[in-house]
Amino acid sequence: MHKPRLQLQASFDIAYLQYLDKQGQATQPLPDFATPDWLSHCHRQMQLARLVDDRAVKLQRTGRLGTYPSTLGQEAIGVATANALMAEDVYCPYYRETGALLERGVEIEEILAIWGGDERGQNFQHAPKDLPICVPIATQMLHAAGVAFALKYRHQQNNQPLQVAVASSGEGATSKGDFYEAMNLAGVWKLPMVFVVNNNQWAISVPRNAQTATQTIAQKAIAAGIPALQVDGNDVVAVAWAVRDAMERARRGEGAALVEAMSYRLCDHTTADDASRYRSASELEQAWQWEPVKRLDNYLRAQGLWSDAKQQDLDRELAQVMEVALTNWESRAPEPVTAMFDHLYARLPEGLYEQYDQLRDEQQGVAE
Repeated sequence: MHKPRLQLQASFDIAYLQYLDKQGQATQPLPDFATPDWLSHCHRQMQLARLVDDRAVKLQRTGRLGTYPSTLGQEAIGVATANALMAEDVYCPYYRETGALLERGVEIEEILAIWGGDERGQNFQHAPKDLPICVPIATQMLHAAGVAFALKYRHQQNNQPLQVAVASSGEGATSKGDFYEAMNLAGVWKLPMVFVVNNNQWAISVPRNAQTATQTIAQKAIAAGIPALQVDGNDVVAVAWAVRDAMERARRGEGAALVEAMSYRLCDHTTADDASRYRSASELEQAWQWEPVKRLDNYLRAQGLWSDAKQQDLDRELAQVMEVALTNWESRAPEPVTAMFDHLYARLPEGLYEQYDQLRDEQQGVAE
């Protein structure tokens, strides 16, 4: 009698995509969408994200922001992902998404407001359908699955073009139950949904190899019946191609997909962290050699599309954009203290009435 034995089948065929190598040289012909204008736009947006990051960290260090999660070294993932979405799609971001938010049209002053404790920042004026950023790990994936279900239902009821929900996360979030539950829903219901995982190698101080026994993050999708692709996350063209392909597949009604973008977090986890306590300086120095902005810069210069003079013009433009945004942010009138309830509840729970009234009365007393 044949007696099957337990076996670990942990090897999967996960494809890997790259268009620009670590030095910024093309590894294959670029896709049609990667025109000089498109590449220049991504170059600008990635540098804008880096500038906002730099100023936000300095604002936190001077006590003007509560905390801030930098995207340093991961700008290509956010910019390329958001660029692949159409305006009517719904983006469900996690907290490390300055580049993506900027590309979706969220204003710099809104991003600063978020991390300054002003909930008006989460009410994106130019991306009103997008969800607020989620700080709890992986919760946005279930939110996105719910959104994707609603989009599919509306499509079936009204025969309108199918919109797509996109959930972003770090690789650490894929160890959470919310991730697996969302994957299962998206797989079994063929939801129009794309998971974009920023594999930056560190979940705060926990390295990738201590987070999971899987060989790749992408292969986690296989058990849910969802196709997956691993891409060079510091290659803006590769990320854009992968997310676009996944979006088109979802729009055709073929269901969800997962994109694992390989990158490296060149910054601390947040301004409350000190990464030098758990990772080596040599590892960080090596990662700087293939960071995404320099890589695209090298490619554009080799093609005759970029120069020192153009860079100086861009530096001046972005500095002005940043200064205007800072002025707008700092000139905002503060919200009433009760706004913390107003933004959270459509209907205030009865148990919070007393606290709400007390705060309101105290503020009115101060004002008088």
